[in-house]
Amino acid sequence: MKKFCIAGFGEVMLRLCPEGKKRFAQILPGSLEATFGGGEANVCASIAMLGGNSRYLTALPDNSISRAFAAELRSFGCDTGAIHFDKKGRMGIYFAEHGSNMRGSNVVYDREGSTISLLPPSAYDFRAMLEGVTHLHLSGITPSLTANAYESTLAIAEMAAGMGITISVDLNYRKKLWNWEEGTPKKELAGRCMGRIVPLADIIIGNEEDASDVFGISASNTSIESGKLNIEGYQEVADKLSAKFPKAKFVAITLRESISADHNNWGGMLYDCGAKKAHFAPLSDGVYAPYEIRNIVDRFGGGDSFCAGLLFALNTEELSEPATAIRFAVAASALKHTVSGDYNYSSRAEVENLMKGSASGRVQR
Repeated sequence: MKKFCIAGFGEVMLRLCPEGKKRFAQILPGSLEATFGGGEANVCASIAMLGGNSRYLTALPDNSISRAFAAELRSFGCDTGAIHFDKKGRMGIYFAEHGSNMRGSNVVYDREGSTISLLPPSAYDFRAMLEGVTHLHLSGITPSLTANAYESTLAIAEMAAGMGITISVDLNYRKKLWNWEEGTPKKELAGRCMGRIVPLADIIIGNEEDASDVFGISASNTSIESGKLNIEGYQEVADKLSAKFPKAKFVAITLRESISADHNNWGGMLYDCGAKKAHFAPLSDGVYAPYEIRNIVDRFGGGDSFCAGLLFALNTEELSEPATAIRFAVAASALKHTVSGDYNYSSRAEVENLMKGSASGRVQR
């Protein structure tokens, strides 16, 4: 298997978060922890920390905050040499408040006027940015910002497809976004725009709600609000997605059952479109048995860590069999729930130990 390089294109933001489980009203005025985060950036950072080659592609204002972000990614081993620094715009911000028990987490966006949302496709040299890339990862978040961001995402996807680069798309529907076409319902806009990007994808990724929100494809006998999932129903969802988008080789779906903000059951499914076979993880005696994640530290970036684990595994020969790849992806993302911040600071060895059943949290001496 040839050496791979996975690139991600999208918006990164400054993340501001109260300490622990405190609410904004408790901490402000006061101090917030500042880190960086964004779907595609999280994927690239995680892939680098797993030992893979990644390149992050975005547009940022040319200032010291953006340069600090780029330096951080480089410290993980991620290539930042193709980031487009521009005089226009700003870095977006998101405020994240962690939930607890029956109180859910909350996000407040302050990203209007970000550089990537302002620039049209003509501002980028996409062919040069993709030189040497074997895999491009995109999400539904960046197209949801503005018409320019959508058109740029579509343009880089079309360029990558023309260059023979494998493409993955995380549907990633965000109900607080998709506001840029006045008079058009959010889900209708998302469906129309993603309906042009997803046909280019070799791998389609989503959570238990995304296919329904974006394309109206849902699993029967499932209640997202109550946290009750009909796991087998997602094979039907994947089959319908693969029929709608015939280029796709795989459809991956994360399966989260929210018992509370602190306790989630977590697993995933990888559907092989050619074989029409679904692989679930984790398993116990051959039966799906999700990780029971209690006392969650930080669930933000959990889906991105799943994407990173899956893409790393599918591009690593000894992990590339679908049944193994989904086990690796789910284990990687389970570990992310124990790590604060958007990034998954977990190594390949730690992920593989969890795959083997080492889940006791014992001190490693």
